[in-house]
Amino acid sequence: MREITREKLFALESYDYELPESSIAQVPANPRDASRLLVWDSKSGAIDYNHKFRDIVNFLRPNDLLILNDTRVIPARILCNRQSGGKAEIFLLRPLSENYLEWEVLAKPARKIRENSRIMIDDCVIRIMREKSDGLRDIRFENLREKSDVLKFLERFGKVPLPPYIKSDDSNKFRDEYQTIFAKNDGSVAAPTASLHFTEELLGKIISMGVRVSYVTLHVGLGTFRPVQVSDIREHDIHTEHCEISHETVSAIQQCKSNGGRVIASGTTAARTLESFANATGEIHSGILETNLYIYPGYKFRIVDGLITNFHLPESSLLMLVAAFLADKSGYAGREEIILSRLLDVYEFAARTGWRFFSFGDAMLIT
Repeated sequence: MREITREKLFALESYDYELPESSIAQVPANPRDASRLLVWDSKSGAIDYNHKFRDIVNFLRPNDLLILNDTRVIPARILCNRQSGGKAEIFLLRPLSENYLEWEVLAKPARKIRENSRIMIDDCVIRIMREKSDGLRDIRFENLREKSDVLKFLERFGKVPLPPYIKSDDSNKFRDEYQTIFAKNDGSVAAPTASLHFTEELLGKIISMGVRVSYVTLHVGLGTFRPVQVSDIREHDIHTEHCEISHETVSAIQQCKSNGGRVIASGTTAARTLESFANATGEIHSGILETNLYIYPGYKFRIVDGLITNFHLPESSLLMLVAAFLADKSGYAGREEIILSRLLDVYEFAARTGWRFFSFGDAMLIT
């Protein structure tokens, strides 16, 4: 068993684990709900490895509320040419204007993409408005007029922004698979992958058993997938991401809580959105905001009672969120290192026994 001391709880190295490359899922499960499901009862500590994702209906209850992130992944990678004729890549991260004409992007090669220079693709001109650190740039689509123009341009010239650990000669062959079945609001540059497991049939069964389904929106950007690069995880800064909660979803959460149900967040993005809109007394409000909420062990969850999540990258902020959730719901406040040790043991056991990791991988339900 892994032993992590209290002194090492916030050390980045404590969130590392051994993962063979063969454990990284390269293709999605077919059908989506055929992926495996690990069920972890945080109260008893019992862990069950013997389920498919479609079995999740056996662990949900009438009066529970399932929260899904309805963001839609856009083809955010643009391969283009600099004015000098050299090749370039623009990776859209988040819109800076409501009409989507201005964006924050990652630019490659950053040293050759300078302020006020222009990039061409077909008849579209992209102007570099300002340079920022770490390869970040703010850009503007010069000759497009409105949001629909930008989205049409991306559908024509953009590529699906698959994570680099998925090795594919043509990322666009996963254009449909790397999208949830309920994706609606354009803006993400990565999928809320815990929800890729749902099918129309499975959602229908969940609703028919008395579980209510509501939606939030968080446009996944750099904040979710940017690696932690500081030795003390408390010093990591999360990049801001756009998120929204409607009055209807807030009402559903309040009703669920008053009826003794559980709020089950599908994915770390849904969990972060819910917690971003909660105050210190556990009340939640509707609205729109840019969140940089960073959740790591020691965090007290105010809204989320259950979590559906995939198996995450070593030393990632997503793994830290899962560790924080398990510790909070297991009653291990002040002893989070014990839960972290067990979580990493579970991860390594799963890797040894053929579970599939990361975006197209298997899932975990923490109740």
